[in-house]
Amino acid sequence: MTRYKFELSYNGKPFFGWQRQPNQISVQEEIETALYKLNHNQAIAVVGCGRTDTGVHAKHYVLHVDLEDGFYNADLNFKLNRMLPDSISIQKIEVVSSDFHARFDAKSRTYRFFLHQAKDPFNVDFSLFHPAQLDFNAMNEAAQFLIGKQDFTSLSKLHTDVKTNICAVSAAKWVKTNDNQAYFEITADRFLRNMVRATVGTLLEVGTGKIQPADVKKILSLKDRQAAKMSVPGHALFLWEIIY
Repeated sequence: MTRYKFELSYNGKPFFGWQRQPNQISVQEEIETALYKLNHNQAIAVVGCGRTDTGVHAKHYVLHVDLEDGFYNADLNFKLNRMLPDSISIQKIEVVSSDFHARFDAKSRTYRFFLHQAKDPFNVDFSLFHPAQLDFNAMNEAAQFLIGKQDFTSLSKLHTDVKTNICAVSAAKWVKTNDNQAYFEITADRFLRNMVRATVGTLLEVGTGKIQPADVKKILSLKDRQAAKMSVPGHALFLWEIIY
């Protein structure tokens, strides 16, 4: 057996997230089904770098898979892309060491959340339309309270199976790309379920003046999901980059 690292991207709109689950279509299932067919109907399991929620996209996603010697050839990337739906694209396949792990070896993950403030039919599937006036300076001030290693229970989905809600955030900022478009970018060693969507929702409340920047620090200290109620939709969220 040889271990391979796949780098890919996907449009999350048709999927109920990355992870395989009963009675719902997922990115993992699509890839494993394609490999199954290429492997003469023998199951092949892949291991992803992490979960993405329903409708969330990935510009850069990484998985690893162990393949029988002789299974891989130079045409595998081409064959998989022919078999997979248009919403999934394999960018690169390479041999890695047998102890490489797509999830546990990742040093950092970066997400971007996009929004636009002027109605735009060409942005609607990948960006949140938010016409209300926003104070981006206040939102960036608030974002600084996210930096560091701390408990993100207040910005996490309840009743998940993780052992700890401690995350180390190394960067968090809003970037305006023009008068009507912007994105929020956040980098951390790990993310909790719904964490980025709840974070963006909380920062938008700062931007509209419903809460103050310093309130984000208080929300985190409470370790209570009810302290940060707003969560934005997943269609504007991208897993942007994985660093190993």
